[in-house]
Amino acid sequence: MWETLVNGVIKLIEVLYMLTVKIGIPSYALVILILTILIRVALYPLNDKQLTATKKMQEIQPEIVKLQKKYKNNPQKLNMEMMKIYQKHQVSPLGGCLPLLVQMPIIIALFQALRKFQYTDVGATFFWVPHLKNPDPFFILPVFVALATYFQSKVSMGGSAVKKDAQTERTQKTMLYAMPIFIGWMSTKFPAGLCLYWIFYGLTGMIQQIFVNRRPEFRKGGVGKVNE
Repeated sequence: MWETLVNGVIKLIEVLYMLTVKIGIPSYALVILILTILIRVALYPLNDKQLTATKKMQEIQPEIVKLQKKYKNNPQKLNMEMMKIYQKHQVSPLGGCLPLLVQMPIIIALFQALRKFQYTDVGATFFWVPHLKNPDPFFILPVFVALATYFQSKVSMGGSAVKKDAQTERTQKTMLYAMPIFIGWMSTKFPAGLCLYWIFYGLTGMIQQIFVNRRPEFRKGGVGKVNE
């Protein structure tokens, strides 16, 4: 079943490539961009639920932290009070996880398909990259991968008027800088085509997150303030 999913993605890439050939612009870079948009559109409802749920959890985090400090010696009471907070703000602690779990097989299949895909020579170049099947010889795309990862994380952490506790701030800052560096380093060994997909997917994800952040319940000071 997994191989069928991966091979299906590869077939889709081939179909999209033939489409670019027919319109007179044979380009695998264009194919990867179209593929990214198609995947974003197909997964939009799940992405939207996941991003919205995650944002809501960020907004109520200060209340959760207060409860954890107040009832640190009474786990049963803590669980009861946390459930009240979730019900009050209509938030599910699993709301951001379940949609992501559904998406992960598709995203991983795309990742593997782009690693396995056998490019033809026509349309496989990308500006300074001689062939998209090989890593970027100048490490420029990995830098953009790191930047796309950083800005997407930055946008997902921002847009909230809720003040975070010191521990959360430290953790987020560490992840904000460490993760892009790690992913950028890993992508130096990836095919350039896969780096392009990562960049396009990160940028489109950042755009979607910006729209989520601008919703009234998040712009007016948080979920709690609106619901109250």
